[in-house]
Amino acid sequence: MTYHRIGSEKKGGGRKTAIEQQPQLLVNFLALLAEFTAGDPMREGVLWTNLSRCEISRRLGEMGTPTSRRTVRKLLRKHGLGQRKARKKKSMGAHPDRNAQFENIARLKAAFLAAGNPVISIDTKKKELIGDFAREGHTHTQAAVETLDHDFPSAGQGKLIPHGIYDVARNEGTIHLNTSHDTSELCCHSIALWWQRQGRRHYPNAGQLLILCDGGGSNAANRHVFKEALQALAELLGLAIRIAHYPPYCSKHNPIEHRLFPHITRACQGIVFHTVDIAKQFMEKAKTSTGLKVTVDILAGTYETGKKCASDFLENMRIVFDDFLPRWNYRALPKG
Repeated sequence: MTYHRIGSEKKGGGRKTAIEQQPQLLVNFLALLAEFTAGDPMREGVLWTNLSRCEISRRLGEMGTPTSRRTVRKLLRKHGLGQRKARKKKSMGAHPDRNAQFENIARLKAAFLAAGNPVISIDTKKKELIGDFAREGHTHTQAAVETLDHDFPSAGQGKLIPHGIYDVARNEGTIHLNTSHDTSELCCHSIALWWQRQGRRHYPNAGQLLILCDGGGSNAANRHVFKEALQALAELLGLAIRIAHYPPYCSKHNPIEHRLFPHITRACQGIVFHTVDIAKQFMEKAKTSTGLKVTVDILAGTYETGKKCASDFLENMRIVFDDFLPRWNYRALPKG
């Protein structure tokens, strides 16, 4: 019997890797990347390629150096090339009052939460076609899922409008689904329904409500029709409603955009919205490890576009604008 002393093995033993066996492989790989790799002109050394591992493997074989996708992955990793998705991170602009408004929103939010008054973040999520249309994402199914090869709205049953409300203090989200139009009236009816079903129960002693929102769409900062709908909402709820708009190009900082909507998207990925009820069923499944709860309801009603505010609204409105950045900060007051 022969004994080997531990540590006496010869270094460098074992089977050589594909890269070591084929010196030409690395040469061909770099030549291939030189042709199909782009760089970021703003960041030196940041590269990407539009070829898949399978495609790289095939092309390397045609160049006389056959290799597996596993080896291709090692080569990509070695040279800092990963599979990534473009992220919408660059702001299109910066308003001079951006930081001042962010500080104002932080102050308002802290004061409302400390007093036990509700703070909600609102926005309309991406609209979806209802019908046999493909949606991004994968699902586990027993059979292939086939949908129409073109997303023509005329081939469906309308467009789904998901208006969202996020309760900042309670980490609870509410989605109201409608198939009409995304208007200021729909926005305020959605808030009213939230108050009647959740808000009033959770904040029985509230005297005012803080709404955080961006400055466009159904809650546009520069539209009188939104302020008229807001004043009607204050009357209905019997609450003073304070609005704080995020500056232009800053809607991604609105809490609902990163605390609710991404989880709704993930819960619905790959699901075909054949009906509104199917969308509701899957949106309700959204949850997080931090305890996010989501309620989804269908908001009945037809909301017409092009509506004008009453002729005497500006004379009689009870909208009080702040001295500080009044275009983004104001209150709707109920009578008395």
